[in-house]
Amino acid sequence: MIGERVKKYRQEKGMSLTELAERAGVAKSYLSALERNIQQNPSVQFLEKVANELNITIDHLIKDTVEEGESGLDSEWENLVKEAMSSGISKEEFKNFLEFNKWKMKKEDD
Repeated sequence: MIGERVKKYRQEKGMSLTELAERAGVAKSYLSALERNIQQNPSVQFLEKVANELNITIDHLIKDTVEEGESGLDSEWENLVKEAMSSGISKEEFKNFLEFNKWKMKKEDD
């Protein structure tokens, strides 16, 4: 069940129900109902918010098992992305870094 997996990952991260709800921007009551299997069909948007805060993919919440590499990234890349996310870097900052790196590589080739 999705709720059981949310609870498992939340507890693994050492987060309280309140903390996850606040950080993900979702209703604590809904999150609690999901974890207790009262609510069983959360929206994709809800799952995205929760998964992002838990630094996992939605697949981890909806599937019993997730095969390594199923995200399309090897484990080293996946860990680097998670580290970047947990460090507080924004998507925009990361995109800017990539653009700068492309520009720098192009300059070196010229």
